[in-house]
Formats: sequence, structure tokens, C-alpha cells
Amino acid sequence: MSGSGGGVTRNTLRQQIADALRDEVLAGRLPPGTEFTVKQIAEQYEVSATPVREALVDLSAQGLLESVQHRGFRVRVYTVDDFRGMIEARMLILDGIFRRLVECGTAPGSAELLVSVRRRAEEARRAAHSGSLEVLIGYDLRFWRELSGLVGNTYITEFLHRIRVQCWVFSVPHLQRAPQPAAALWDKHGELVDAVTRADAEAVRSIVRGYNQHGLDWAATL
Repeated sequence: MSGSGGGVTRNTLRQQIADALRDEVLAGRLPPGTEFTVKQIAEQYEVSATPVREALVDLSAQGLLESVQHRGFRVRVYTVDDFRGMIEARMLILDGIFRRLVECGTAPGSAELLVSVRRRAEEARRAAHSGSLEVLIGYDLRFWRELSGLVGNTYITEFLHRIRVQCWVFSVPHLQRAPQPAAALWDKHGELVDAVTRADAEAVRSIVRGYNQHGLDWAATL
């Protein structure tokens, strides 16, 4: 990644750097507690310090990093109690999303998006069954972003996405150490899409309750 390319703005670099570092954290290549400076990241990506600093501030605001006085930044370390709090927040926002979808239907023009959501669901299911953690994270984040996008409210979509990313930041190190990570991965994405498509409120509630309980049960084993 170079800052000298024609037409590449500082904001573009800022987003590219933030995306690249987020991917490194989610892949476990930057484990919780890892420290680094603006200078180190700028040298790694061969860019100036300004977009790097802005990207790191953005990731800090999203809860992935934290500033360390006089030392730079550190990948945030989440506790099991933090994770339980994430699940509670996720539970509340999902309840609102699915109540809206079942009662009011999807936003206008969502038919094509629903097809994409179903495709993401199948991809996520296959990745979960195979235990392909890095592949699953990518599909899972896209699945929830697109599914929540059916309500047509970007604030809801972004809020849920942020919680989902934080959940994965906590989960990845534990799953990477697990002898059978596939056993801990949720794989009911397709069933949820089917229930939403049928506007089956009871089935949606049951699947979402199961999803949240799955996370809590797994956290209790850590």
C-alpha cells in the first residue's frame, strides 16, 4: 500500500489502513495486547503518519484498539464479562431488528439483497462446519450487515456491525486455541433467513434466542 498512487486521497488511505489492521486483528495475527506505534504502521504500509494516526483513532473509537500513553496503541483485550455484555447488547438490537422485519416487512427494493443474504448464509454455514475461522468471519460479518440492512436503517446496521466485530475480536484467540473450533461455531444462518422470509415471528425468536444462548454457553466454558 503506497501513498504515492495517483488519485489516492488521504481519506482513502485512512480507510484502507483501518480495514487492513481490522483484518489483521480478526485473523488473530495481531492478538489482544499487541502494541505498536504510528511510526511502525506507517513504515509497514509505506505511507505517511497522518492517515495512519487517523486510522488508529478510528479503530480505537470502534473498540478494537486503545491508546497507550507515550507508547502508541494496543489491540484491546476483552474479558468474558465484556463478551457477555456484547451479547446482551446484540440481543437487544437483534430483537428490535427482527420485530421490525416480521411486523413491517423488508425495506423497499430488498428482494435482491435478500438473495445475497441467503448466499452469505450458506457460505457462513459451510465455513462454520469446516472450522474455517477466518473465512467464516468474513462471511458472517457480511451476513449480519446485509440482513440488518433489510430494515433500511444505516444506524442500526452500523451499530450491530460494530458489536459483531467486537465479539469476534474477543472470540478469535479462544477459538484458535480450541482443539475443535467448529464445535463452538454457530451455523444457523440459513434457518434464520428462512424464518425471516416466511415472516415466522416465533421461529425467528427461537433461533435468535438459541444464537444468544449459544454464545453465553460457550463463554461459560472459558
